[in-house]
Amino acid sequence: MAEKPQPLRVVYCGVCGLPPEYCEFGPDFEKCKPWLIANAPDVYPDLIKEANEKEVAKAAEQLRSTGISGEGDNSAAASGSVSAPKQEEEKQEIIIEKVVRNKRKCVTIVKGLELFGVKLSEASKKLGKKFATGASVVKGPTEKDQIDVQGDISYDIVEFITETWPDVPETAIYFIEDGKKVPAA
Repeated sequence: MAEKPQPLRVVYCGVCGLPPEYCEFGPDFEKCKPWLIANAPDVYPDLIKEANEKEVAKAAEQLRSTGISGEGDNSAAASGSVSAPKQEEEKQEIIIEKVVRNKRKCVTIVKGLELFGVKLSEASKKLGKKFATGASVVKGPTEKDQIDVQGDISYDIVEFITETWPDVPETAIYFIEDGKKVPAA
């Protein structure tokens, strides 16, 4: 007599709820990685290698930070690499980008006004009144607030920003054109 077919046991990720093979296409693969390493190491063998490399790098960084490392050059390099991200955070610049949607409709995106002490809600109201269009504060893809203004106002906006907020120099304003950052001045 033929064997009765048994149901297949499917393992689902404890973080995103998808099968482990599909976690990389899920909402947040980074959060799934620790669960995958512990519960499904055979599905993503590269994750184990990556985790081991990160552990080694973390241990080496801890040794450098406590001053146990034998080489003085590494500690100087480590302190130099730590200060590099601070310089990026301190860079004050305004990015203006024009995005075309639905063939003819344009949205002008203004990023970085808050770095100059400008309240984005007030700035969006002023932009909306000045250009007689809709303007709103939204979260961008990097989780930072930005102002979306309906319409192509990218070249008129530079003069408006420098007149309205004198703390903003024209040299700190850049356009994104064809994927390249171009100074407005």
